Amino acid sequence: MVEILAFFVVISILILVHELGHFLAAKSVNIQVPRFSLGLGPRVVGFRRGETEYVLSAIPLGGYVKMAGMEDDEASESLEGGAALSDEPPVDPERTFDSKPLWARAWVISAGVIFNMIFAFLVFIGLGLAYGEAEVSTSRLFVVGADSLTGPAATLARIPAGAEVQAVGQTPVDSWSEAQAALAAAPAGPVTLRLVAASPVTVDLPPPGEARSRMLARVQPFIEPVIPRVAEGGPADKAGVRAGDRVVAVAGRPVVAWQEVEAAIRSRPGQTIPLSLERGGQRLDLTVALASERELNDEMKRVPVGRVGVQPPIPEIVRHSLGPAESVTRAWHQTWGAAGTIMDVLGRLVTGAESMRSLGGPLAIGQISGETARMGLQVFLGFLAMFSINLAIFNLLPIPILDGGHLLFIVIEAVRGRPLSVEHRIRLSHVGMILVVGLMVWALTNDILRVVFNI
Repeated sequence: MVEILAFFVVISILILVHELGHFLAAKSVNIQVPRFSLGLGPRVVGFRRGETEYVLSAIPLGGYVKMAGMEDDEASESLEGGAALSDEPPVDPERTFDSKPLWARAWVISAGVIFNMIFAFLVFIGLGLAYGEAEVSTSRLFVVGADSLTGPAATLARIPAGAEVQAVGQTPVDSWSEAQAALAAAPAGPVTLRLVAASPVTVDLPPPGEARSRMLARVQPFIEPVIPRVAEGGPADKAGVRAGDRVVAVAGRPVVAWQEVEAAIRSRPGQTIPLSLERGGQRLDLTVALASERELNDEMKRVPVGRVGVQPPIPEIVRHSLGPAESVTRAWHQTWGAAGTIMDVLGRLVTGAESMRSLGGPLAIGQISGETARMGLQVFLGFLAMFSINLAIFNLLPIPILDGGHLLFIVIEAVRGRPLSVEHRIRLSHVGMILVVGLMVWALTNDILRVVFNI
């Protein structure tokens, strides 16, 4: 139920924002708007105010603003609730979409995307003002899975576990958060990390984008492998593990950081393993029967992971309050940084560098919405902002029936000096409809394969 409710909250808010952008822009240039709908297909309920009918429609996976004069939308008439109602005011020829100058039409078509981006920007500002900025205060680093890194990322393996960083290049840093920010902002190529009581390490950074983000995700704050709390009745409790115990080995392999403990346990669902602890200066060897739970992985598949029944330790967090100016600046970087990351992923999908199996549909959106909702309002709102940016960029794809397709028609008209014929627009809209429905079917199939068949 949480997933379903969170999904409809996310979809409803973002569709309302997007379509409100089109609606207000159309009104601003005096285009007649017969219908504003949340949802697609047959009308369920609605009312008329002035010239516009405001409705909720049966299929809650979209929405539309029906504007006078957009004849090519006849291709999607069934999705837009059918033909005009008998009480719909007659069309004023001077207030049709096609009667307006190019700049006005471009503004109306772009407004949905612009509103989605503004919405995300405002959410990030609100989060900054309400929650401030959290900073991990430790300056000690740990590289996750250092022995499995390849390519340019392999240079990270030279960072000793628990090393304390002083500077990234010429930028002094006092915490892991500052080190991450400095690495993210550094130019591509070699950058030297100066460490306390250790030799400097030079890492080779790829250009900013998805590759760098994946690489830097491996650099985490060093977390001591000390257990803060044991769940009553869980595997660890039954085996005799106690709060304050330091883990020194899992399944016979020595560990120095909590990330190694977590990785070793997660990779052994349902197994019985030896666990070595240090308690009061004494070594204690136990045997633990791990539990198994299913969890979403990066490919949105539910996979079994091991659970030991302890609260993971967390690094010390220092929260700094942000003023209005700082919140705006931070939100600006978050918004365009997220847009750049999404564009990079989209480019990788187009070139084949990223598998099309990574596309998620409504089930994946519902699962992520539910999981972020459980994590609290701050995380949920952050996801809402990110998904708003995602929706904006998807709508800019140059596919007829999407905003990007309509903008393409306007560009063609500007170049040719005359618009495409209605017949051509209808044919292209049919093609666009097939492409979009095909993408939706593909994404839904991916969802079903992940959730139902776990493949």
